[in-house]
Amino acid sequence: MRRHLPQQYFSRLWRAVIEFDLISDGDRILIGLSGGKDSSFLTYALALLRDHSPRKFELAAITLDPMFSTDFATAGLAAFCADLGIPFHTFKIDIAGAIARNDGKDPCYSCAFFRRGAINRFAKENGFNKIAYAHHHDDAVETFLMSILYSGQIKTFLPKTYLDRTGLTVIRPLIYFREKELRRTIQYHGFTPIPSPCPYNGKTKRQEIKELIRGLERKNKLIYTHLSAAMREGSLIELWPAPLSRQDMQQKHHAFWHPCENLPPE
Repeated sequence: MRRHLPQQYFSRLWRAVIEFDLISDGDRILIGLSGGKDSSFLTYALALLRDHSPRKFELAAITLDPMFSTDFATAGLAAFCADLGIPFHTFKIDIAGAIARNDGKDPCYSCAFFRRGAINRFAKENGFNKIAYAHHHDDAVETFLMSILYSGQIKTFLPKTYLDRTGLTVIRPLIYFREKELRRTIQYHGFTPIPSPCPYNGKTKRQEIKELIRGLERKNKLIYTHLSAAMREGSLIELWPAPLSRQDMQQKHHAFWHPCENLPPE
């Protein structure tokens, strides 16, 4: 496999690593490799970074078979990782059964919950200290808007997250890449991503948000840029104050209707 990344891509990768302190000497990093375009690009890019970095770190990749079908093949992924000099691991986890037992409610939450748990356990048991996921800039912006619309919270995931319960650190080196860049890049380097086995692919809340942003961009090309700016600390924020507790509201209510009781003594 010819290993190469355009300089602008390599620069963005380095920017994320350096700006957010993603990689240190001696790290053992486990890559969550689903076989899709994003995680395949991440695996490829981190292999190049490892080969050129002044900091020495180890890589390995793990692929989970969610058991959505009986023909989930990982031989191509194993060969892909072997070409890059990355140890490859895989095992089955019955995510399909977990979703079925929950009557199909919140399938994305159930899938993410069990995937994270399985990968965290594997990482701890095998001496890894960091887990790398292929979340890109579009994912961050979509998560930001989803949080506002579906949970009433202004937040998104961080480029680097320390997990207190496990002592692991999650890193997201592709945070400065747009999804469309990853889609057209990985195939140029000798690998065809495998299709997602998820039966809910393209039918999720995230897909709705993707389409909402695209629709808004057709009317205003700056929509994505503005959402991206708003999710950064330091952006202009003017919000209502936090809601008062019942006790505080009762006190303010009483003070409003009985102002004389609150006058200072003469």
